Amino acid sequence: MKYGICTLSVVPVRKDASDKSEMTTQLLFGDIVEFLDKSNQWILVKGQFDNYEGWIDYKQITELSEEEYVKLSNAAQYKVRDLTFSVKNETDNTDVIVLMGSVFPYQNNCSFVAGDKTYTFSKKEKEEKPSIDSIAMIYLNSPYLWGGKTPFGIDCSGLTQIVYKLNGVNILRDAFQQAEQGETINFISEAQPGDLAFFDNNKGKIIHTGIILENNKIIHASGNVHIDNIDHEGIFNEKEQKYTHKLRLIKRII
Repeated sequence: MKYGICTLSVVPVRKDASDKSEMTTQLLFGDIVEFLDKSNQWILVKGQFDNYEGWIDYKQITELSEEEYVKLSNAAQYKVRDLTFSVKNETDNTDVIVLMGSVFPYQNNCSFVAGDKTYTFSKKEKEEKPSIDSIAMIYLNSPYLWGGKTPFGIDCSGLTQIVYKLNGVNILRDAFQQAEQGETINFISEAQPGDLAFFDNNKGKIIHTGIILENNKIIHASGNVHIDNIDHEGIFNEKEQKYTHKLRLIKRII
Protein backbone atom coordinates (compact mmCIF):
# COMPACT_ATOMS: atom_id res chain seq x y z
CA MET A 1 0.00 0.00 0.00
CA LYS A 2 1.21 3.51 -0.85
CA TYR A 3 0.24 6.72 0.91
CA GLY A 4 0.36 10.46 0.41
CA ILE A 5 -0.30 13.80 2.08
CA CYS A 6 -1.61 17.01 0.55
CA THR A 7 1.03 19.75 0.89
CA LEU A 8 -0.73 22.27 -1.36
CA SER A 9 -3.46 24.69 -0.28
CA VAL A 10 -6.22 22.77 -2.07
CA VAL A 11 -6.29 19.95 -4.64
CA PRO A 12 -9.30 18.91 -6.76
CA VAL A 13 -10.47 15.32 -6.46
CA ARG A 14 -12.23 14.15 -9.60
CA LYS A 15 -14.76 11.48 -10.48
CA ASP A 16 -12.57 10.09 -13.26
CA ALA A 17 -8.89 10.27 -14.23
CA SER A 18 -9.13 13.44 -16.30
CA ASP A 19 -8.85 17.20 -15.84
CA LYS A 20 -12.19 17.41 -17.66
CA SER A 21 -13.95 15.17 -15.13
CA GLU A 22 -16.20 16.75 -12.50
CA MET A 23 -14.70 17.67 -9.14
CA THR A 24 -16.41 15.62 -6.44
CA THR A 25 -14.44 16.93 -3.45
CA GLN A 26 -11.14 18.54 -2.50
CA LEU A 27 -8.06 17.72 -0.48
CA LEU A 28 -6.88 20.45 1.86
CA PHE A 29 -3.38 20.91 3.22
CA GLY A 30 -2.58 18.07 5.61
CA ASP A 31 -5.14 15.58 4.32
CA ILE A 32 -3.68 12.07 4.26
CA VAL A 33 -4.73 9.51 1.65
CA GLU A 34 -4.17 5.93 0.61
CA PHE A 35 -3.33 5.12 -3.02
CA LEU A 36 -5.75 2.60 -4.52
CA ASP A 37 -4.98 2.63 -8.24
CA LYS A 38 -3.05 4.47 -10.96
CA SER A 39 -3.85 5.53 -14.51
CA ASN A 40 -1.00 7.38 -16.24
CA GLN A 41 -0.36 10.47 -14.07
CA TRP A 42 -3.63 9.99 -12.14
CA ILE A 43 -3.92 8.34 -8.73
CA LEU A 44 -7.12 6.93 -7.25
CA VAL A 45 -7.01 7.88 -3.58
CA LYS A 46 -9.07 7.27 -0.45
CA GLY A 47 -9.18 9.97 2.20
CA GLN A 48 -8.04 8.84 5.62
CA PHE A 49 -10.67 10.63 7.66
CA ASP A 50 -13.78 10.05 5.54
CA ASN A 51 -12.86 7.14 3.21
CA TYR A 52 -13.97 9.20 0.21
CA GLU A 53 -12.48 8.03 -3.09
CA GLY A 54 -11.53 9.97 -6.20
CA TRP A 55 -8.80 10.72 -8.71
CA ILE A 56 -6.04 13.29 -8.26
CA ASP A 57 -3.07 14.33 -10.38
CA TYR A 58 0.03 12.62 -8.98
CA LYS A 59 1.96 15.89 -9.31
CA GLN A 60 -0.31 17.38 -6.65
CA ILE A 61 0.39 14.94 -3.83
CA THR A 62 3.46 14.22 -1.68
CA GLU A 63 4.11 10.50 -1.40
CA LEU A 64 4.75 9.05 2.05
CA SER A 65 6.57 5.93 3.14
CA GLU A 66 4.62 3.55 5.35
CA GLU A 67 6.72 4.68 8.30
CA GLU A 68 5.92 8.35 7.60
CA TYR A 69 2.25 7.49 7.13
CA VAL A 70 2.04 5.80 10.53
CA LYS A 71 3.97 8.60 12.23
CA LEU A 72 1.86 11.40 10.76
CA SER A 73 -1.39 9.51 11.29
CA ASN A 74 -0.63 9.28 14.99
CA ALA A 75 0.68 12.84 15.38
CA ALA A 76 -1.12 15.73 17.05
CA GLN A 77 -3.36 17.78 14.76
CA TYR A 78 -3.60 21.50 14.23
CA LYS A 79 -6.96 22.90 13.09
CA VAL A 80 -6.95 26.05 10.95
CA ARG A 81 -9.88 28.26 11.97
CA ASP A 82 -8.56 31.42 10.30
CA LEU A 83 -9.44 32.32 6.72
CA THR A 84 -5.81 31.81 5.74
CA PHE A 85 -2.76 30.54 7.59
CA SER A 86 0.90 30.32 6.56
CA VAL A 87 3.04 27.20 6.77
CA LYS A 88 6.75 27.38 5.96
CA ASN A 89 8.37 24.91 3.59
CA GLU A 90 11.80 25.05 5.21
CA THR A 91 13.43 22.89 2.56
CA ASP A 92 12.55 25.24 -0.32
CA ASN A 93 12.30 28.40 1.83
CA THR A 94 8.78 29.08 0.57
CA ASP A 95 5.39 29.59 2.19
CA VAL A 96 2.23 27.57 1.68
CA ILE A 97 -1.03 29.48 2.18
CA VAL A 98 -3.28 27.08 4.08
CA LEU A 99 -7.03 27.61 4.01
CA MET A 100 -9.58 27.47 6.81
CA GLY A 101 -10.81 23.94 7.33
CA SER A 102 -7.39 22.37 6.99
CA VAL A 103 -6.33 19.97 9.73
CA PHE A 104 -2.75 18.81 9.55
CA PRO A 105 -0.36 16.72 11.65
CA TYR A 106 2.59 18.09 13.53
CA GLN A 107 5.36 16.80 15.74
CA ASN A 108 7.92 18.53 17.93
CA ASN A 109 8.44 22.28 17.55
CA CYS A 110 5.34 22.66 15.37
CA SER A 111 6.85 20.88 12.40
CA PHE A 112 6.45 17.74 10.34
CA VAL A 113 8.40 15.98 7.62
CA ALA A 114 6.72 14.72 4.45
CA GLY A 115 8.91 13.07 1.84
CA ASP A 116 12.00 15.24 1.44
CA LYS A 117 10.34 18.42 2.77
CA THR A 118 10.11 19.87 6.27
CA TYR A 119 7.17 22.12 7.16
CA THR A 120 6.95 24.44 10.17
CA PHE A 121 4.37 26.86 11.49
CA SER A 122 3.73 29.18 14.41
CA LYS A 123 1.07 27.66 16.60
CA LYS A 124 -1.47 30.06 18.01
CA GLU A 125 -2.45 29.89 21.65
CA LYS A 126 -4.96 27.15 22.29
CA GLU A 127 -8.51 28.43 22.07
CA GLU A 128 -11.60 27.02 23.69
CA LYS A 129 -13.42 24.53 21.51
CA PRO A 130 -15.87 26.61 19.42
CA SER A 131 -19.47 25.59 18.88
CA ILE A 132 -20.66 24.07 15.62
CA ASP A 133 -22.89 27.03 14.78
CA SER A 134 -20.20 29.62 15.55
CA ILE A 135 -17.78 27.92 13.14
CA ALA A 136 -20.50 27.73 10.48
CA MET A 137 -21.08 31.48 10.69
CA ILE A 138 -17.51 32.12 9.50
CA TYR A 139 -18.48 30.64 6.13
CA LEU A 140 -21.34 33.09 5.54
CA ASN A 141 -21.40 34.40 1.95
CA SER A 142 -18.95 31.79 0.67
CA PRO A 143 -19.92 30.98 -2.93
CA TYR A 144 -21.42 27.59 -3.76
CA LEU A 145 -19.04 25.24 -5.57
CA TRP A 146 -19.85 21.62 -6.38
CA GLY A 147 -17.24 19.52 -4.57
CA GLY A 148 -15.80 22.57 -2.77
CA LYS A 149 -14.60 22.60 0.84
CA THR A 150 -13.14 26.09 1.34
CA PRO A 151 -14.44 29.61 2.09
CA PHE A 152 -13.71 30.42 -1.57
CA GLY A 153 -16.15 27.77 -2.80
CA ILE A 154 -18.08 25.12 -0.90
CA ASP A 155 -21.05 22.80 -1.36
CA CYS A 156 -23.73 21.91 1.18
CA SER A 157 -22.19 18.72 2.55
CA GLY A 158 -18.71 20.19 2.28
CA LEU A 159 -19.87 22.92 4.65
CA THR A 160 -21.29 20.50 7.20
CA GLN A 161 -18.28 18.18 7.00
CA ILE A 162 -15.68 20.94 7.39
CA VAL A 163 -17.54 22.68 10.22
CA TYR A 164 -17.73 19.42 12.13
CA LYS A 165 -14.10 18.66 11.28
CA LEU A 166 -13.01 21.95 12.85
CA ASN A 167 -14.95 20.92 15.95
CA GLY A 168 -12.98 17.67 16.11
CA VAL A 169 -15.72 15.42 14.69
CA ASN A 170 -15.26 13.47 11.47
CA ILE A 171 -18.39 12.86 9.38
CA LEU A 172 -18.75 11.45 5.89
CA ARG A 173 -18.58 13.55 2.72
CA ASP A 174 -21.92 13.44 0.90
CA ALA A 175 -25.30 14.50 2.28
CA PHE A 176 -26.90 11.07 1.83
CA GLN A 177 -23.97 9.49 3.72
CA GLN A 178 -24.17 12.02 6.55
CA ALA A 179 -27.91 11.35 6.83
CA GLU A 180 -27.11 7.80 7.94
CA GLN A 181 -25.01 8.99 10.89
CA GLY A 182 -26.03 10.14 14.35
CA GLU A 183 -29.33 10.09 16.24
CA THR A 184 -32.61 10.93 14.53
CA ILE A 185 -34.54 13.88 15.99
CA ASN A 186 -38.26 13.37 15.45
CA PHE A 187 -39.54 16.95 15.56
CA ILE A 188 -38.11 20.27 14.44
CA SER A 189 -39.15 21.69 17.82
CA GLU A 190 -36.65 19.30 19.47
CA ALA A 191 -33.73 20.36 17.27
CA GLN A 192 -30.75 22.12 18.80
CA PRO A 193 -28.16 24.47 17.28
CA GLY A 194 -25.57 22.32 15.53
CA ASP A 195 -27.97 19.55 14.49
CA LEU A 196 -27.97 18.64 10.81
CA ALA A 197 -31.11 18.86 8.68
CA PHE A 198 -31.47 16.85 5.48
CA PHE A 199 -33.71 17.46 2.51
CA ASP A 200 -34.91 15.24 -0.33
CA ASN A 201 -36.27 15.56 -3.85
CA ASN A 202 -39.55 14.24 -5.23
CA LYS A 203 -37.96 10.82 -5.62
CA GLY A 204 -37.05 10.63 -1.95
CA LYS A 205 -33.32 11.04 -2.54
CA ILE A 206 -31.33 13.11 -0.02
CA ILE A 207 -29.94 16.05 -2.02
CA HIS A 208 -29.20 18.79 0.52
CA THR A 209 -28.11 19.45 4.08
CA GLY A 210 -27.56 22.35 6.44
CA ILE A 211 -26.83 23.25 10.06
CA ILE A 212 -29.65 24.28 12.35
CA LEU A 213 -29.22 27.53 14.28
CA GLU A 214 -31.26 29.14 17.04
CA ASN A 215 -34.70 30.66 16.47
CA ASN A 216 -35.79 28.30 13.66
CA LYS A 217 -32.95 29.31 11.35
CA ILE A 218 -30.62 27.21 9.21
CA ILE A 219 -27.28 27.98 7.58
CA HIS A 220 -26.63 26.15 4.33
CA ALA A 221 -24.83 26.39 1.00
CA SER A 222 -27.23 27.07 -1.86
CA GLY A 223 -25.99 29.67 -4.33
CA ASN A 224 -23.91 30.90 -1.44
CA VAL A 225 -23.71 30.16 2.27
CA HIS A 226 -26.61 32.02 3.86
CA ILE A 227 -29.26 31.78 6.56
CA ASP A 228 -32.91 30.92 5.93
CA ASN A 229 -35.93 29.98 8.03
CA ILE A 230 -36.72 26.33 8.69
CA ASP A 231 -39.90 24.61 9.89
CA HIS A 232 -41.47 21.14 9.70
CA GLU A 233 -42.00 21.54 5.93
CA GLY A 234 -38.48 22.61 5.07
CA ILE A 235 -36.43 25.69 4.21
CA PHE A 236 -38.38 28.88 3.58
CA ASN A 237 -36.60 31.64 1.71
CA GLU A 238 -38.05 34.99 2.73
CA LYS A 239 -36.61 36.82 -0.26
CA GLU A 240 -38.23 34.42 -2.72
CA GLN A 241 -41.26 33.89 -0.45
CA LYS A 242 -41.30 30.16 -1.04
CA TYR A 243 -40.05 26.83 0.27
CA THR A 244 -36.85 25.84 -1.52
CA HIS A 245 -36.06 22.49 0.14
CA LYS A 246 -38.33 19.79 1.59
CA LEU A 247 -37.33 18.53 5.04
CA ARG A 248 -36.67 14.80 5.26
CA LEU A 249 -35.00 14.30 8.66
CA ILE A 250 -32.86 15.84 11.38
CA LYS A 251 -29.77 14.21 12.87
CA ARG A 252 -27.79 14.92 16.01
CA ILE A 253 -24.17 13.90 15.49
CA ILE A 254 -22.73 15.16 18.78
